Amino acid sequence: MEDKQSCKLKFRQYLQQLGYSKSSVYMLPECVKDFLEYHSTTNIEAVNQKHIESFIEYLQIRPHKRKAGGLSEAYINHHIYALKLFFSYLEETGQIKYNPISVMKFKRPGHNTREPLTQAEISQLFETAQSQKETAMLHLFYSCGLRRSEAVELNTKDIHFKSCLLYVRNGKGHKRRAIPMTVKVSQALENYYLQERSQSQTKAKDAEAFILNRIGSRMSGNSYNSIIKEIVEKSGIERACTLHHLRHSIATHLLENGLSLENVRDFLGHSYLESTQIYTHIKNLKIK
Repeated sequence: MEDKQSCKLKFRQYLQQLGYSKSSVYMLPECVKDFLEYHSTTNIEAVNQKHIESFIEYLQIRPHKRKAGGLSEAYINHHIYALKLFFSYLEETGQIKYNPISVMKFKRPGHNTREPLTQAEISQLFETAQSQKETAMLHLFYSCGLRRSEAVELNTKDIHFKSCLLYVRNGKGHKRRAIPMTVKVSQALENYYLQERSQSQTKAKDAEAFILNRIGSRMSGNSYNSIIKEIVEKSGIERACTLHHLRHSIATHLLENGLSLENVRDFLGHSYLESTQIYTHIKNLKIK
């Protein structure tokens, strides 16, 4: 087993290779450094759950170094996240035989997370949709994982039905991406385009926009919100479900079905892997 300093540096290189942001590449190894310094006399191969528990307990009473008071819950959870990645890295590279943190459970952060819908609930939404337009909207936010702003800006020329590709020309951070669609999704979007949308074409005020509202103008973000909310209420799903819930849900379902974290990152248009991990909530998922 290499020395702890060398191990920390190689962990940093590992994060860089996975595509983590510069701030995470710096901060996560620093969190690991805190742990290694706290257990300075313990060999990494000998670390067990009690070592990790005692360190978390120490963080809960440790004073903040830069201001009065203790450490925030988010800061402590950042250390836990760093340790999970670190021990997964050690296990993956064969430096430890047993991952002590893999079976440990921790209190969830206090912030409000967007829990994804189940695949059965997604099916309920599609069954509830009463028009080709509503079905197309569900496909944009769930099947294609679009952000609200991306759906608002979507034009007819951005969807290639035959090649089953949808192009986001100006995503978050001015990023462009191509989103693959299944034949079923492409056909549903094309049906709306050729049938319902064509009926509004004569009064269209924005001929380029893909989804049109009742008066033929480009659909606004608030209108998308309202229509999805109505579909959810009619479906009988008794919990929060927004446009962003649908985006969270497709990311989670893709991972559950075996798509790699890197591919889901590209699908969603994220710059960094940790953004994708925040979007996904899968129990007992081992990210490789």
